[in-house]
Amino acid sequence: MTGSDIPSSFRLAYVPGVTPTKWVRVWHERLPHTPLELVQATAADAPGLLVDGGADAGLVRLPVDRDVLSAIPLYTETTVVVIPKDHVATAADEVAPAELADEIVLHPLDDVLGWEALPGRPAFERPETTADAIELVAAGVGVLLVPQSLARLHHRKDLTYRPVREAPESRVALSWPTAEETPDLVEEFIGIVRGRTVNSTRGRVAAAQQRPTDKAKEKAKGKQRAGGAGGARQKPAQGARPGKRAGGQGGQGGKRAGGQSGKRGKPRGR
Repeated sequence: MTGSDIPSSFRLAYVPGVTPTKWVRVWHERLPHTPLELVQATAADAPGLLVDGGADAGLVRLPVDRDVLSAIPLYTETTVVVIPKDHVATAADEVAPAELADEIVLHPLDDVLGWEALPGRPAFERPETTADAIELVAAGVGVLLVPQSLARLHHRKDLTYRPVREAPESRVALSWPTAEETPDLVEEFIGIVRGRTVNSTRGRVAAAQQRPTDKAKEKAKGKQRAGGAGGARQKPAQGARPGKRAGGQGGQGGKRAGGQSGKRGKPRGR
């Protein structure tokens, strides 16, 4: 791939609760010349955004339509119940759904857990968003079941949460539009989330961006030649004795310590 073939940018969608920071950091290290644009989308809208070309890939919540989108599951989140800090359930390390039977359990319209039968008693009406439901929990109206990342996202000092046993869980995946050949930049991001090294055979764009130019290669070779010439042992001049030192004085015919010559001087007159 030549430099002109490298796409100018990569658009990554992500849904609330998902934190792409560590993967984005690796992207900038490996592909410093290809900007990564983050596109926030709701869990419900993210798949359609990918299909319509609004993003090249996305960190989404499963399930997605596998007829039009490819997906690699990344991790599964723990489900928690969001409750006031003075709630009786705070005394336990975790909660069972049956223990919420007497509670009003809020069910926002943007719920991502897909309950078949929500525990507890239903609220008079469903909140429009998870953020709205959090406000109702703080007001003492009811409790809320969400993936742990959403509980952290909507953290309030007057609320806390506890893990819920035997509850539906949310799976996060990397997804992109299905095609006969996966685009190079999508392959690059797949490699990053899977922990591939920069020298992986699939890291085509990163390898192209990190490949030194011909001018840089020639400069490096010049330095090697200069360093090699200075460090090589010089051959003795033609006709010189092998035992002579630099400057034309031999090892045994050179000056003695103290700077005296090896020749005997003329005796002084007595």
